[in-house]
Amino acid sequence: MILSDKRILEEIDKGTIIIEPFNPECLGTNSYDVHLGKYLATYKDRVLDAKAHNKIDHFEIPKEGYVLHPGTLYLGVTLEYTETHAHIPFLEGKSSTGRLGIDIHATAGKGDVGFCNTWTLEISCAQPVRIYAGMPIGQLIYFMIQGDIQTMYNTKTSAKYNNKTTKPVESMMWKNKF
Repeated sequence: MILSDKRILEEIDKGTIIIEPFNPECLGTNSYDVHLGKYLATYKDRVLDAKAHNKIDHFEIPKEGYVLHPGTLYLGVTLEYTETHAHIPFLEGKSSTGRLGIDIHATAGKGDVGFCNTWTLEISCAQPVRIYAGMPIGQLIYFMIQGDIQTMYNTKTSAKYNNKTTKPVESMMWKNKF
């Protein structure tokens, strides 16, 4: 089951969902709109290695916007910091974003119960497109979870994305054993 607007507000009042900054105008019927933060990043190397720590270059989106180009993976970040303590958050692109040819995640749309951070976006585009800091970029949808949680994400010692950040975070695949 997906939480309705009223239920999202109830959960915010209870403290099981935290969205900072929160703007009531961003609350949809069953979702909450999130915005692109001011930082983007690209990988330094053109060929990435799943076993290596691939470094990224961060940069700030200029006031006049930034043109994304096909064939490059951009890491973005949501303006909003979120915490989800009793539900499963999913981040999906907005239809208006998709209609500009922008994908905001390659595979990582689902968060874990206990995720407390901004969301790193895996941005790609179908054709050149100018984007702006603060533009609506996606929407969070909250699902009910059934059963007790054994280990919340924010208490997992193996969690790779627990450090609070306002900048995009590169892949931590290299921390896995394989």
